[in-house]
Amino acid sequence: MRIEQLRQRLRALGALPCHEGRVLRAWVQQRSIDNRHRKAEDFLPLAVRNELPALMADLDALAKVRSAHPGEDGAERLLVELADGQTVESVLLPRDGLCVSTQVGCAVGCLFCMTGKDGLLRQLGSAEIVAQVALARQRRAVKKVVFMGMGEPAHNMENVFEAINVLANEGGIGHKNLVFSTVGDRRVFDYLDQLSTGDVRPALALSLHTTDAALREKLLPKAPKMTPEEIVERGERYARTSGYPIQYQWTLLEGVNDNEAEIEGIVRLLSGKFALMNLIPYNSNEGLGFNRPDWDKATEMVRILHRRRILTKLRNSAGQDIDGGCGQLRARAKATIHPLRQIS
Repeated sequence: MRIEQLRQRLRALGALPCHEGRVLRAWVQQRSIDNRHRKAEDFLPLAVRNELPALMADLDALAKVRSAHPGEDGAERLLVELADGQTVESVLLPRDGLCVSTQVGCAVGCLFCMTGKDGLLRQLGSAEIVAQVALARQRRAVKKVVFMGMGEPAHNMENVFEAINVLANEGGIGHKNLVFSTVGDRRVFDYLDQLSTGDVRPALALSLHTTDAALREKLLPKAPKMTPEEIVERGERYARTSGYPIQYQWTLLEGVNDNEAEIEGIVRLLSGKFALMNLIPYNSNEGLGFNRPDWDKATEMVRILHRRRILTKLRNSAGQDIDGGCGQLRARAKATIHPLRQIS
């Protein structure tokens, strides 16, 4: 389901934009349809009020928690079941953050990521993306949403930006706390460049992972053919326009992109840029052939970059203690289901 379908359903019942907003806010923010100023019965058209129980039941059915996996770091990974039985992952992060998925599977095929092993199965509708936020808010406060879960948001751009607009306007989340993450896609940059100052302008995270163009093509075999230099150039343009620093994501892979040559490459590309480098030690996935680097080595890499005047943070991927890397919960669930299907 898309948010626009929900709006059309409400309009068919006689809802005006103010009524649509009231219903959407109640759903996304998980609060009563009544408020301190006016009760629903004094505000909403009768046809809308009569339809509300069925409407809310349909919205609740968009996403349900199949299993929850709390981590010692305060994160909680959720395996979320969609209405058609497919599953995606959401992660409740420390400090009121939430990581949401935008696709079932992924077409980029990053060699170090479990999500892309099955390829792209289907897109999530904008309402399914927002439903992950509504679901998470049943468990704890959510004040920041990052689109860094399963899938490549650039491949589902229309639904993702529709969800971003709802989360900003009806969901009560500030623009800079809505973080659009991409491996780097010219269509996204072109779209962001065209946004007027009155539109929702999300923060931008770019998955860089290496400054070596040849290595990047190997690690991200189906990503758009953009060099690290072009990605940083386009990112810097948006950073200066939006006023938000670009968050560069760098999954640290032992013996692959944690060396002196990469440090020099980062300094070369990001010196003087409005940027934050996030180094994220790899969340090991069995069978993919990559290892998590030593924490002390990762810490030293951060120190060197700081000395070279590159703002850098070392981030621990949420859910390390439950082996909860993106796609792993879904893969484990499939592994337990498939044998049963074969027996039957």
